[in-house]
Amino acid sequence: MAGSHTSDRGGETGERRTGPLIVTEDAELLDDLLRLCAAAGAHPEVHHCMPERRASWDAAPLVLVGDDAAVRCRGATRRPGVLLVGRDQDDPAVWRHAVEIGADCVLRLPDAESWLVDRIADVVEGAERQALTVGVVGGRGGAGASTLACALAVTAARYGRRTMLVDGDPLGGGLDVLLGGERTEGLRWPDFAASKGRVAGGALEESLPSLHGLRVLSWDRGDAVTIPPEAMRSVLAAARRRGGVVVVDLPRRIDESTAEALAQLDVGLLVVPGELRAVAGARRVASMATMILRDLRVVARGPYAAGVDEQWVADVLELPLAGEMPLEPGLMIDLDAGVPPGDSTRSPLGRFCAAFWDRVLTGEGTS
Repeated sequence: MAGSHTSDRGGETGERRTGPLIVTEDAELLDDLLRLCAAAGAHPEVHHCMPERRASWDAAPLVLVGDDAAVRCRGATRRPGVLLVGRDQDDPAVWRHAVEIGADCVLRLPDAESWLVDRIADVVEGAERQALTVGVVGGRGGAGASTLACALAVTAARYGRRTMLVDGDPLGGGLDVLLGGERTEGLRWPDFAASKGRVAGGALEESLPSLHGLRVLSWDRGDAVTIPPEAMRSVLAAARRRGGVVVVDLPRRIDESTAEALAQLDVGLLVVPGELRAVAGARRVASMATMILRDLRVVARGPYAAGVDEQWVADVLELPLAGEMPLEPGLMIDLDAGVPPGDSTRSPLGRFCAAFWDRVLTGEGTS
């Protein structure tokens, strides 16, 4: 049996590993796996056979076993995160070997290279727990969805959550304006319009404007730019991998890019003013959104028409009621002074957002 060795890309030191364990004697396959690890920013540990130290196998965040080494890994501890990797598409024995070592799946290169880079990068970025992602959409224009999205993000950041606010509405004028940061340096949506494939979560976070303790991906004041669905998918996936909280302000018109955003939400909030026309418009928005998003809740907003209250609005829309968005005296004055929505813990909006996060985040640890 061939001996084992540790790659100079990540030796068996006492340091915390940031990359996968690779087990293979196939030099060509090893070169490919090292290349994919480098693309994902990972530092792997390499062995030709089962590591002598059981901890190397047990503690590795991901184990990549070459199909040439599967037989030598029989008897290894059963654990999640073992992938059997090879090149031979027609070897029927490979599936038996996968069962014998408890592999999660069988990957064939080069076809699975993109998927494998993503999986390795998830390990590097610590993507075991993705961000709780909340989307906010208005039942009609001017419903206050952007204000609520900003207030939710500001509140989450104030309580110590890693927070990213994503402006998904290209016609909204830019959430950085609502936060008083339109001149703050950092990338905006047009810089990501051509994004395809994987976007690194850490690089995304560091490139965005930092305002009031959170990161903001907003629009600039230039010409309209179309964000393809692929870019929306890549950017939101990167934001979620960082953990914490992601808040997305969504347009009422659900196109392909908005559908990509809806698909990544955990919770959606539909802001509906308490008037009949707004409820009628919200019904159309809800019917489209719920085709993609399972958990859509109503945030009712006064003042209400005669005979209408927050529960009536939710009942007509046949959606659960998340609460009543309170009136915020002096909101426009605060915005003109550079004070963002939800900045005060004593304001009605600040209290509403704090109560929302207390309910939604119950039982979850702080990222």
